[in-house]
Amino acid sequence: MGRVSTHELLHREEEMKLLAIVVTALCLLASAAFAQTAGPLATDARQTASLQVSQTIKVMRSGSQPSAKGPSEHFTGSVSINPLFNENPPAHTSGGRVTFEAGARTAWHSHPVGQTLIVTAGTGWIQQWGGQVAEIRDCEVVWLPPNVKHWHGATASTSMTHIGIQESLNGKTVEWMEKVSDQQYGNSQSTSGGVTGMTKEPSAAQKLFGDFDPKLAELTDNVLFGDVWERPGLSKRDRSLITVAALFALNRPEQLRSHLQRARENGVTKDEVIEVITHLASYTGWPNALNAVPIARETFK
Repeated sequence: MGRVSTHELLHREEEMKLLAIVVTALCLLASAAFAQTAGPLATDARQTASLQVSQTIKVMRSGSQPSAKGPSEHFTGSVSINPLFNENPPAHTSGGRVTFEAGARTAWHSHPVGQTLIVTAGTGWIQQWGGQVAEIRDCEVVWLPPNVKHWHGATASTSMTHIGIQESLNGKTVEWMEKVSDQQYGNSQSTSGGVTGMTKEPSAAQKLFGDFDPKLAELTDNVLFGDVWERPGLSKRDRSLITVAALFALNRPEQLRSHLQRARENGVTKDEVIEVITHLASYTGWPNALNAVPIARETFK
């Protein structure tokens, strides 16, 4: 073989250096291209996984979220709050079921995006600031416009349950204000047809047998309805349901008639009474059920 000149060696060395530079550049370009391609793919994968989670149907079982007492700074009287659902982004809607015992109500407040109320049991009152009190009953729907000052709750003699649905604005669903005074609430009775500042009407017991046995009427009013029925351990709605079941089982049609009316006022529904009759028929006898049906039909017609 011939000898290679120094000039040729230097030329080959320059070619090798150039080749190395080219290969390195190609590697860097390939790496950058891969990163640009893999990055969006990884992001897309994460977004797809998140979308799959958010698009999954959720069933929130009854009682899965603990209930709470309405805080005294925002409510007057006995109030029970049962959360139904929280916000699920991108939606900002939440809802809950609220039960007001007789005489209980919210403080004055407003909602930044408004609120929808669906009455599910009993009878209640609602009032806009400067407006008249309106009575709301089972199955009625109320729309409260944004930022309208108002209050709502039970009447003075009956409980009321409603579902409240509202949206948040900047993470806030309600603006609480001062509490509804006893005088403001008392005016509701006059406005909605109640009796205020007048002679008290005789009770049902006084009408039925007060002239013959005034002491029994007094005990009925003060002990049975004034004490037992007012105990906080059970709501009046639950007490009505228990009483109706007992009178049905004992086949006491006259007492059943009056207590079915009281049960309706306390929020017991027609469907619930039907289920009580159907369920107890097998335990207390078909004749009891047949006697109860026309009384219940007349009460809920």
